[in-house]
Amino acid sequence: MTTASVPGFAPSRHALRFTNAFPPAPAVTLDLGPAGVLGIGDASNGLCGGMVLAVRDLFEAGLTPPEADQPPAAGSPLFRYLVRRLIDSWDVPGGVLRYLRWMLTPDGDAGVGPFAVHGVAHMTILEQLPHVRAEIDEGRLCPLGLVTQHSADVGRLGRNHQVLAYGYALDGDLLTLSVYDPNTSLAGADDVRITLSVAGPHRATPVRHNVNLPEPVRGFFISRYRPPGSGALAGGLGG
Repeated sequence: MTTASVPGFAPSRHALRFTNAFPPAPAVTLDLGPAGVLGIGDASNGLCGGMVLAVRDLFEAGLTPPEADQPPAAGSPLFRYLVRRLIDSWDVPGGVLRYLRWMLTPDGDAGVGPFAVHGVAHMTILEQLPHVRAEIDEGRLCPLGLVTQHSADVGRLGRNHQVLAYGYALDGDLLTLSVYDPNTSLAGADDVRITLSVAGPHRATPVRHNVNLPEPVRGFFISRYRPPGSGALAGGLGG
């Protein structure tokens, strides 16, 4: 068995102490002056990408997570920080287009010759997993976009999810990732796993997991990470 993990990291110690369960509120508000305030988005749809990047931000800065055990109120510094990092996690436009491409891709390889198309299993196992393992081998937390949808409906983009990989174990052909899941409470945070066989990348490959999601995971890719500015981090998460 081959194993690796980011030294010192454990979700129960380093993750945010609340789950991704925000009450209805605009995720972003725009002050239009005399025309009033415009609300965009709804926090109750989730801020998982912002939470994932915030946890990596905190860990790499050596900061203790905020003590709050309930989601921050709309408009608070922490809420605004999570929204900013959520938008960063989308990596517009490339990141959004990537989700759409994966949503449109079949689970296994399809077609022949010039019409051949690599499936989600191939893209996950051969294109993404080597880089996920390399990031963890180098001691870096690795944000992942989990693709749960198989649809051309852009309205279902928000039903995908984001987690943070911090360890892996390869036992023969069975690969298990240890991840921080913003939807899972601290009580079970250290026990969240994603498991799949890497033996058949050209055919549909089931992904087993206990991420707190209502739908199956089809595959996953590394989400782009860029560190925040030092001032933004101190203002939103420091303390």
